[in-house]
Amino acid sequence: MVLGKVKGFTVSFDCQNDSNVPVFSSGDCVSGRAIIEVTGEIRVKSLKIHAKGFAKVRWTESRNAGSNTAYTQNYTEEVEYLNHKYILIGHERDDDNSEEGLTTIHSGRHEYGFSLELPQTPLATSFEGKHGNVRYWVKAELHRPWLLPMKTKKEFTVFEHIDINTPLLLSPQAGTKDKTLCCWFCTSGPISLSAKIERKGYTPGESIQIFAEIENCSSRIVVPKAAIYQTQTFYAKGKIKEVKHLVANLRGESLSSGKTDTWNGKMLKIPPVSPSILDCSIIRVEYSLMVYVDIPGAINLSLTLPLVIGTIPLHSFGSRTSSVSSQCSMSWLAMGLPERPEAPPSYAEIVTEEQRQSSLDVPAAREELDGPLFAYIHEFRFQPPPLYSEVTIRYRRANILWTFLLLVKAYCPFAHNKHFVLLFFSTID
Repeated sequence: MVLGKVKGFTVSFDCQNDSNVPVFSSGDCVSGRAIIEVTGEIRVKSLKIHAKGFAKVRWTESRNAGSNTAYTQNYTEEVEYLNHKYILIGHERDDDNSEEGLTTIHSGRHEYGFSLELPQTPLATSFEGKHGNVRYWVKAELHRPWLLPMKTKKEFTVFEHIDINTPLLLSPQAGTKDKTLCCWFCTSGPISLSAKIERKGYTPGESIQIFAEIENCSSRIVVPKAAIYQTQTFYAKGKIKEVKHLVANLRGESLSSGKTDTWNGKMLKIPPVSPSILDCSIIRVEYSLMVYVDIPGAINLSLTLPLVIGTIPLHSFGSRTSSVSSQCSMSWLAMGLPERPEAPPSYAEIVTEEQRQSSLDVPAAREELDGPLFAYIHEFRFQPPPLYSEVTIRYRRANILWTFLLLVKAYCPFAHNKHFVLLFFSTID
């Protein structure tokens, strides 16, 4: 019997998007096929699938231990996110070369489907950095008797979604700095810088509107600039390795002494970059916008505003940025409000004449309350309220008369009489 040959052995994913790029996130189902093309017939012990996802960090540092001694220190760390194995054909044991339990695959193209579910816990976004990476892949192994295993591997991308439509990422970012240039005993005027952006979160392809004001009171010609930086931070064995990359930048006009420049929404576009990685314990990818003043012969005056590059773009129906909110507040002020409030309902609409007359009849049980205060309150129950224009005048008059009453009662014994008190209150009207 002449054995056939394996013409092709590949792994293919069932893509869930229109771009035919295998992109998934935590909790998604990753499905695909192991494809085998053979000429003739082959006998197979097993066809295995191994899915794995991990973050790995590695770098080396050279150290001197003396005049003639040097050594290299390796720093490595790994975090596993996914490790799943199962068998499509055959059995687990493939170390023997017995003819028992073999599967015959006939000539042609054969597809063997597989499916696995990613963990529900947050996963690190796929990333390739200088000293580390985050990778996810599916590997297929074809085992045949008396032959070395055939292996094929294909990577897929995982995005841990970052929604920029959150209050934290929609909040404006701003700052102010100034600097005074000195040369020996000579001091020139200060250089001041103020910058603001509408929000903290953006997605690749968006443009950042930069609002800035630069005032040059020094004797030098300065140039305002802005740049987006990506900072990769790697952690291993208690050590930290940091790499900074320039992503995009722009340049303003030169500013001579005594001049001021204003940026009213100067645009800086974000190119296609990896999203921020904030939840991985050994790799962090962060972004920042640096607005700075290039000063010849001196250290630049710089202002750094943090950025987060997300995966879910800004909702078009409600950005809730500072500019939009300010426009909304103005629109509320511009809404049609009545120039003067409506008059309250008349007293006759609330209290009928019968209620008013019935309230004037004092119950017999209340006759024992013969104090002047009760008599005054009862007398004026259900009386129409004063006009708005009279309130202030009557209030002031009552304060003056009340002070006068206290003085009279202190020196006149007859002032404690009930009739005198009623007479006093009647003067208020």
